[in-house]
Parts: sequence; C-alpha cells; structure tokens
Amino acid sequence: MSANWKGSTFAPFRVRSFRFQWPGDLAACWGFEMETLLLNWYVLVETGSVLLLTVFGSLQYIGTLLGPVCGVIGDRIGYRQLLCVMRGIYAVLATTLMTLALSGVLRPLHVFIIATLMGLVRSSDLAVRSSLVGETMPSSLLVKAMGFSRTTNDTARILGALSGAALVAALGMGPTYIMIALLYLTSLTLIWQTGRGSRGRRAAIARAASVPASPWADVRDGFGHVWNTPFLLALMLLAFLVNLTAFPIMSNLMPYVAKHIYGTDQRGLGYLVAGCAFGALVGSLTMSRLGGGMQLARILVVFSVVWHALLLVYAQMQNPVAGFFFLMLSGFAQSLTMVSMATMLIRNAEARYRGRVMGIRMFAIYALPIGLLCAGPLITYFGYPATATLYCVVGIAVTLLIAARWRSQLWSAGAPANAISASR
Repeated sequence: MSANWKGSTFAPFRVRSFRFQWPGDLAACWGFEMETLLLNWYVLVETGSVLLLTVFGSLQYIGTLLGPVCGVIGDRIGYRQLLCVMRGIYAVLATTLMTLALSGVLRPLHVFIIATLMGLVRSSDLAVRSSLVGETMPSSLLVKAMGFSRTTNDTARILGALSGAALVAALGMGPTYIMIALLYLTSLTLIWQTGRGSRGRRAAIARAASVPASPWADVRDGFGHVWNTPFLLALMLLAFLVNLTAFPIMSNLMPYVAKHIYGTDQRGLGYLVAGCAFGALVGSLTMSRLGGGMQLARILVVFSVVWHALLLVYAQMQNPVAGFFFLMLSGFAQSLTMVSMATMLIRNAEARYRGRVMGIRMFAIYALPIGLLCAGPLITYFGYPATATLYCVVGIAVTLLIAARWRSQLWSAGAPANAISASR
C-alpha cells in the first residue's frame, strides 16, 4: 500500500471535525446494531409472531415522519447541537431498558414503547450526521468522506451484530444493555467535539444571520425546493422505492429468515447480518477509494437494479451458507447505491436547504415500515420466498421507470450528477 494511496484515501481525516465525528458515529451505530438485533430477536421469541415482528420494526421508523422538521431544527440550531441532543436521548432510553432488564420486569410491551420513543429520534440520525459532514468537509473530499461515513454503519453491523449475539448468549439482556448505554454516552462525548473548525464556525455564523421567522415556512420551502428540482425529486423517489422493496428484506425480516427458513439462533442471525454488512463495508471503502472519479447517477441506477436482483436470488435460498453469500453481494450493491445517493443529495442541494433536503430524504424512509407492514400478512398467506420475489420485481421495474422518466438527470453522460470531479 503506497503512501500516496493512503494519503488520498484517508484525506477526510485531515479535517479535525471528521476525526471526532467518525468514531462518534461508529460508537452510535455499534449501539444501534446491537440493540436492533437484540430487540428483534426478543420480540420474535417472546411473541412468536412475524406480524408483531413487522409491527415492531415499523415502530423504529415512525420518526421518519418528523424528518423534515428535524432538518429544519438542524438548519436553525446547528447539526452538531442537534446530534448531541439525539445521542443523549439514545443513552437515556437504553439506560431505561437496561434497568428493566436487570430488574427482571422487562416485557414486550415495554420494548414496544421504548422502540416507539427511540424511533421518533433515531430515524433522522443519518440525515443529521450527513449534513454535519457536508457542513465541515471541503467539496473536493465529499465523496471520500461520505464513503467513510457509511463505513460506520457497515463495520457496526459486522462487529455489533456478532458481539451483540455473543454477549446476549453469554451474559443475558441486562448486561448487554450496559454496553449499549456506554456506547451511546461515548458517542455523545465525541460528537460534542465536532464542528469547531473554521468551516463549522463560518456555517454557524451564516446560519444565525439567515434564520427566517417561521419554521413551518422552512419545511414548506424545503419541499418546494425538492419538488421544483427534477434531479432531487428523482433521488427522493428512488430513496422511497429502495426503502419500500429492498430494505425490509435486509433488515427486520432477517430474524424470521434465520429462525424459520434456516432454523438457526441468535448467532446464526448475527452471521447473516455480518455477511450483509461485510459486503456493504467493501462497497463503502470502494467509494472512498475512487472518490470523485465516477458517474454517480449511473452507478445509482445500475446498482439499484443489481441490488434487487441479488435479493431476488437470496430469497430463493434454503441453505444459510448460500444465503450468507448472496447477502454479502447484496450488501456491496446496497452500499454503492446509498453512498452515491447521499453524496449527490449533499452535493446538489443548496447549502441553506441542506438539512431540510436530508430531512425529506429521511421522510422517504417511511416506506420501510409500510413495506414491513405489508410483508407481514403477505408472508403469512403466501410465504417468504413469494413475498420477497414480489418486492424485488417491483423494485427493478420501478427503478427502470424512474431512470427512463428522468433520463437527462440520471443517465445522460452530460448530466451534472455524472460529472467526474478532480478530487482524486
């Protein structure tokens, strides 16, 4: 590995804010993954119902409805301050669940209530931290920074899933939640140190000088900006689509596959999650390495189709080893799709709209609980393979329709989104 390669690839870490934000986001994501795996398995085992499992998964995304409002708050008070408040809430809720578990009074109802409260906040975490990266990172390093930022999710899914499953099996739910609460507190401490460089100070001054009278006017302006910008509208529709059709298969339905298709336990589930995340990590590092030397909109369209196609094959697998392999490939395609999308949104949204645009992007995640709620009864009546096949076929078809409708913005070689920068 040459010194030049290292210097180019890890260039985002020359920015002070990013050196604190990346490990802070990593700690939070590690807590998210441990907590998600732990609670999904708990609900499935305690209730024995795939329908309740999908309802529980949906509750974790209820906060996507507040995404645009959260974006407005970030634009007004600052992304660093908002992120600190959010990470503090995670720690409080995790400590509450920890106390209930250690005292032996934890019940599924408690988990559903806490998950709802967590979902109100956590759904906007990715949007706020992406906005903070966009505020503090030079544009020439944005693709690399977004790729590295995505690795926090990917590495956390690998290590968090495996360690979470191992800790629960060895220690139980209560002691595992001690670790989760500590991770959230660590994240809060690190995020407090971000956004204090010259770029962050300039952004804070500009924000304070341009706060309008009405926050609701901010929300309306944000939606208007997206609606009147064809490229942003196309990206939002694609974001809605992949959350409706692809993410349900790779998230909250995975415990059902592990238990009822592959006949495995928490450890097997952890391996499946880790396999998917390993593929995504390779994809994120690929994006970080290549930087701006790619036609991002074309990559988005191609790998959205590839992602759905790989999940279509995965849905037919009856062997956990084969399932692991296709999940790993799906994770790679997912990462190239989502990093391209996030980078283009940050790069092409006007700076004063950045938080609102990313908040509306999180609003699109509300398609995920819709997909989960529809999947529950469909799996009950038609089975998992048929349901997943339907989702993937719809995902491929609608991706191609969106690419055809907005061809000049997404596929044309001369489109600004396909411009190859000189950031390498």
